[in-house]
Amino acid sequence: MTVLQSVILGIVQGLTELLPISSSAHLNIIPWVLGWTKSEEFRVAFEGFDVALHFGTLLAIAIFFFKDWIALIKGGYNQVVKKEKTNQGRMFWYIVIATIPGGAIGFLLDHFLEDVLTKPLIIGIALAVMGIVLYIVDKNGKSNTDYEHMNLKQTFLIGLSQSLAFIPGVSRSGITMTTGRMMGVDRESTAKYSFLLSTPIVFAATVYKFKDFVFSIPFFIGIVISFLVGIFVIKFLLEYLKKGSFKSFAIYRVIIGIIVIILSFVI
Repeated sequence: MTVLQSVILGIVQGLTELLPISSSAHLNIIPWVLGWTKSEEFRVAFEGFDVALHFGTLLAIAIFFFKDWIALIKGGYNQVVKKEKTNQGRMFWYIVIATIPGGAIGFLLDHFLEDVLTKPLIIGIALAVMGIVLYIVDKNGKSNTDYEHMNLKQTFLIGLSQSLAFIPGVSRSGITMTTGRMMGVDRESTAKYSFLLSTPIVFAATVYKFKDFVFSIPFFIGIVISFLVGIFVIKFLLEYLKKGSFKSFAIYRVIIGIIVIILSFVI
């Protein structure tokens, strides 16, 4: 793994993990298109590096939503110990409940189907199909609920949808934001909840893959780059979604998906 490769992948991770366009797809496709995967050394280094990049964006989410997480954890603790019912306590336990099934199902499916689903053709199809679904759902979805008023059914189904994120091209943020819009949550709120919801699963994946990390200068550069880009992207998306829609991201997914499908028959 070279410094240039880690910088490129760090930028890609920071941009694509937090936007609904699939980081796993881009992290698989870009090295393939650039011919990096032909190197055994790169493949070995990349095995844990992609999770490390996710840790970079996890740090971005944790720092950006630091006050939110402190309030959530405090509220969750007080709801159990002091029997104090608050919106923060309610949302904390909603996130816990929503994380367990989505994380467990996604882990099992990823473990058994990882080699099959990382094929470029599958990734291209997933990008395009989910782009179309995102566009249709967002265009027709209502904005009846904000973050403060999400209920158990909405939060649970959004969390359960994470199990499909094991398919490169689906996108964790993409599928959760799509489900949120389907459940009548406004765009900004579904994005915020999606970011918070991703925190425990990405953290668990980082701990699980820690043994595969190859600590080096490129390794740390990639984490720092994905963190810095991630901070910028979170701020941009939450501001953009106050007035904008997911249309541009959906169109991007379809275009890139078609290109990847074509390349899968050429390369």
